[in-house]
Amino acid sequence: MVYRWHQRRSLAAMLFALLPALTALPARAQTTPAPVKLGGKTCLSVDQAIQQPNKDICLTAHVYALVELADGLRFLDVCPPDVPDAQCRFTLLSLPGDREEVGDLRQYRDQDITLRGIVRPTRGRMGMVISHIRQFRGGPEKFRPNPKLLQDFNAQSARTPVHDPNLSGSGRHRSFMNTSDQEPLPATHKH
Repeated sequence: MVYRWHQRRSLAAMLFALLPALTALPARAQTTPAPVKLGGKTCLSVDQAIQQPNKDICLTAHVYALVELADGLRFLDVCPPDVPDAQCRFTLLSLPGDREEVGDLRQYRDQDITLRGIVRPTRGRMGMVISHIRQFRGGPEKFRPNPKLLQDFNAQSARTPVHDPNLSGSGRHRSFMNTSDQEPLPATHKH
């Protein structure tokens, strides 16, 4: 019993002796982590992304779960489990037609991700569409042509894919390079 008491007393004396040396050490500076960049863009948090509608941004988020619907639509849930779905204000989704280009999303479950895309309003919340795997490396979304401009286009036909009156040479519309509207060139003087 005396031996243990003696050890405790000498340990206390040693700590008391080291106390001035420990307090003289410089305090560590609080460092904030460097902002994450992807594709030359500074990545924003989910809360910051909500404030950037219709903008091409880089997003950094934690994926809590992957939800897949029967029709093939997939969601990456970026809201913590304690937040009800009705209060979750941001979602990442992948359409069934993009499954081949996007690949397996299960690998991102319980991971921090960075993703580039356009923030769009989606059913009362903001969201981003994952249409290609390159978005995880800073690349753009997959190009989707405007269906209103592609009227009955067939690559086998001689018809142009886009109807633009300025590009047609017939009819009452002014054409882009109409030969009857050419202006005479100024005369050049030779010396």
